[in-house]
Amino acid sequence: MEYKTELHCHSRDASGCSSESAEGIVRKYTEAGYTTVCLTNHFCPDSKDDDDAAWEAKVDKLYRAYDILTEAADGRLTILMGMELRFSQNSNDYLVFGFDRDYLMTHREIHKMGIGNYIKMAREDGLLTIQAHPFRNGMTVTDPRRVDGIEVFNGHPGHNSRNDVAELWAKQAGVIMTSGTDHHNPDHLPDGGIITDAPVTSVTQLIDLLKSGEYTLIK
Repeated sequence: MEYKTELHCHSRDASGCSSESAEGIVRKYTEAGYTTVCLTNHFCPDSKDDDDAAWEAKVDKLYRAYDILTEAADGRLTILMGMELRFSQNSNDYLVFGFDRDYLMTHREIHKMGIGNYIKMAREDGLLTIQAHPFRNGMTVTDPRRVDGIEVFNGHPGHNSRNDVAELWAKQAGVIMTSGTDHHNPDHLPDGGIITDAPVTSVTQLIDLLKSGEYTLIK
């Protein structure tokens, strides 16, 4: 049996650019035969990041969206926590897995670090970092030594992510390759992710799988 996992999904509960409800996500992904969805809502720099209460509210919003989707799934889908992280230096986005709420609460400087300083810390702390849609307009190409992987298929219908270029770049660099729907809106059907021989039920398992290469890309 094959199991499908979405690696790039947004909900309106934490991503301002999304209009999709938790119920809509559950309905579409179960109908499409997925067993796991990684919720990767945006986590972007803000002028209030230095304020303790504002930072806590920002983290709470990210996790509240996860709780809403988990409740809506009601066991029909496994929901895993991720985020789409952006630094203050540019508009690049990175899919990050392996953190928890306490980690974000104690790393309030994360947006200011830049990819170079961040990746040293992230690897030491067991986080996995994938550059999302690296060749979309407005992106800056990151040295592949500063990421663990590259999203080589991004299914967002409103952007040209130049997936063919991203895949060539990732193969040349020899890094992890991922795929994601970049799901945002009710009219966007799931079209990305990975296929595995066993269900993905934890972030730790997901990280190990991506490092092993024992999966097939959906694209």
